[in-house]
Amino acid sequence: MSDQKNATPVPGTIMVVGGGISGITTALEAAEVGFEIFLIEKNPYLGGRVSQLNKYFPKLCPPTCGLEINFQRIKKNKNIKWFTLTEVEKISGGPGSYDVTLKTSPRYVNGNCTGCNKCAEACDVEIPNAFNFGMNKRKAAYLPHEMAFPQRYVLDPSIIGTATAQKCKDACAYSAIDLDDKARSFNVKVASIVWATGWNPYDPTRMENLSFGKVQNVVTNMMMERLAADNGPTHGKIVRPSDGKEVNNIAFVQCAGSRDENHLPFCSYICCMASLKQTTYIREKNPDSKVTVFYIDLRTPGRYEKFYKKVKADGNVSFVKGKVARIEEDPATKDAIVTVEDTLSGQKLQERFDMVVLATGMEPSTASSKVPGNAKYDENGFVIPGEILATGCCKKPSDVMLSGETATGTALKAIQTLVRR
Repeated sequence: MSDQKNATPVPGTIMVVGGGISGITTALEAAEVGFEIFLIEKNPYLGGRVSQLNKYFPKLCPPTCGLEINFQRIKKNKNIKWFTLTEVEKISGGPGSYDVTLKTSPRYVNGNCTGCNKCAEACDVEIPNAFNFGMNKRKAAYLPHEMAFPQRYVLDPSIIGTATAQKCKDACAYSAIDLDDKARSFNVKVASIVWATGWNPYDPTRMENLSFGKVQNVVTNMMMERLAADNGPTHGKIVRPSDGKEVNNIAFVQCAGSRDENHLPFCSYICCMASLKQTTYIREKNPDSKVTVFYIDLRTPGRYEKFYKKVKADGNVSFVKGKVARIEEDPATKDAIVTVEDTLSGQKLQERFDMVVLATGMEPSTASSKVPGNAKYDENGFVIPGEILATGCCKKPSDVMLSGETATGTALKAIQTLVRR
């Protein structure tokens, strides 16, 4: 048996593009057996979509604990070099010898930052909070979220060159504000590339009958995650956007864009479980609340079937099999009125709700932002692993557990690429 501590890995660097759960897992699995990793993330923090979740299913535990463990592993591992606010501009070469051009956007805050919040206190400009999907505002000098890694503030480019930016700089006692910070491009040599850029919620405005943006109290499933989160825009209170009224009667509309030849023809895999999970949010916060789930089919594979049966047993939760035809707004009350045909009874239903949640589909990021290199895609924009490997939700729709499993396999594949050189 070989001594792992004395084992010498094959020379070569693996570049992992995407710092969500799939990218982090791939990076850590390869780094912890001795390979050098470049971890690239376009946001100012690592964690991806998982950092925006309130809870995982089916155990309903918060994602902060799992992310914090992985962040500690990253900090302790000298084999991982991570770059935030960075994107891949160009890839040339091939397996074993890639030449990659990276571009890092300015953060305007350097490594002296202690997270004291003085820059935010001095900032007199607010911007939409993208982390909360624009449901509230944040200062233009901000920490992306409480668990952000790195724990370093960011200045929004919109205030650079203004008196506000100077106020932020003057408020910092640690010389952490660098208003002269510039975008920079640089090249790296790597032997293997893993693409792990994740997914985007399908644009709900494309489904005109569901009236997102027209009916004020129609939100998406990811917006619901933020509403239920203690660090979200309402500090965990599930209230409707129009008037801040507590939600007592809520509907979930499944397959909002998925399994539709006019939108996403595939099943997004996570949507059913996400809605069942979010059903527990409102039932726990308000014991008198009522939930209706409108569905075509419910997908709860394997061990998730027990979770579904538990939710279904709740007398205040109803399931209606039928595709929603339209959602309208009562102009007086701002209630959302849902019209649907119950396919089991054959009845046309029209029901009123405080709020409606659209289970929007999972669209791979590569459907709109292609790999700047030699990559192949299927008909839906998912990356087909080839010379450039792929993992997580840019490879196929996945939940957190499946993302971690496939990322571990992809790390092994990337290592094999180096060994075979």
